[in-house]
Amino acid sequence: MTSIISGKELSQKIISELKSEVLTIKKQHNTNPCLAVILVGDDQASRVYVANKRRTCEEIGILSKAYDLPSSTTMKELVKIIHELNNSPNVHGILCQFPLPSGLNEQEAILAINPSKDVDGLHPLNVGLLATAQPKFISCTPLGVLEILKRYEIETIGKQVVVLGRSLLVGRPLATLLSQKGWDATVTICHSKTRNLESHIEQADIVIAAIGQPKFVSGEMLKKNVVVIDVGINRIPSSDPTKKGKLCGDVDFESASKEASFITPVPGGVGPMTIAMLMKNTILAAGLQANQKNNQIEL
Repeated sequence: MTSIISGKELSQKIISELKSEVLTIKKQHNTNPCLAVILVGDDQASRVYVANKRRTCEEIGILSKAYDLPSSTTMKELVKIIHELNNSPNVHGILCQFPLPSGLNEQEAILAINPSKDVDGLHPLNVGLLATAQPKFISCTPLGVLEILKRYEIETIGKQVVVLGRSLLVGRPLATLLSQKGWDATVTICHSKTRNLESHIEQADIVIAAIGQPKFVSGEMLKKNVVVIDVGINRIPSSDPTKKGKLCGDVDFESASKEASFITPVPGGVGPMTIAMLMKNTILAAGLQANQKNNQIEL
């Protein structure tokens, strides 16, 4: 029997847990965790993502500051806002929604964010801490995948894990984390230049697909009882121009689910977990900053 992993249900459970953490921080440190979300331009998918993040903040009790900027915003103006948020003691986490409009440099925006407020885990300092097994803020999607594996009690020790995709946002941090002590998996990263790609997938005990190609992984590529984590989200165009088309992942769910012991659907799998982990990182940032402030006062 295949177990379908409900990221939606799991994220709601985690969000309930996080509500009590917010109350604890408020009581112990007299501070309310606050997340500033910067949205530049009119990308509709980004607007939906940001709206979901702000809604979840409200549900948990995290303050949310909205910075919705026009497409005409310059890099100088964007960096100025980020620096102002860095210097605000009442803002604990900063998220700049990507992609940015053409002409704006995403890496420059990442570098401008104070690493202690980098709740997306993308600043080179946080990436470096993760690579040296000292993570502070882990990118939200990889963290969501790890939480799924932990909560569903999916064994990784000694397992063959294939990660499809080598992006700095998902593939690389996941591969790094799963190979570290505690997870102890043997990890192979596959990408567009990998030879005999299917042979790697066929040997995997766990397949994590983040390759950006709709329904790329089919059931015939998988061995029996494999665990399939589908990070991809793609929209297949509808033949009806008045309709948006269906969402799907990088895995052909119908055929893969016949082989898998566990599998995440799209939508409703990894996606909701990503937002829950953003909340978790924001609460972590608020706690760390409150402790640092208290220690400074004691000194």
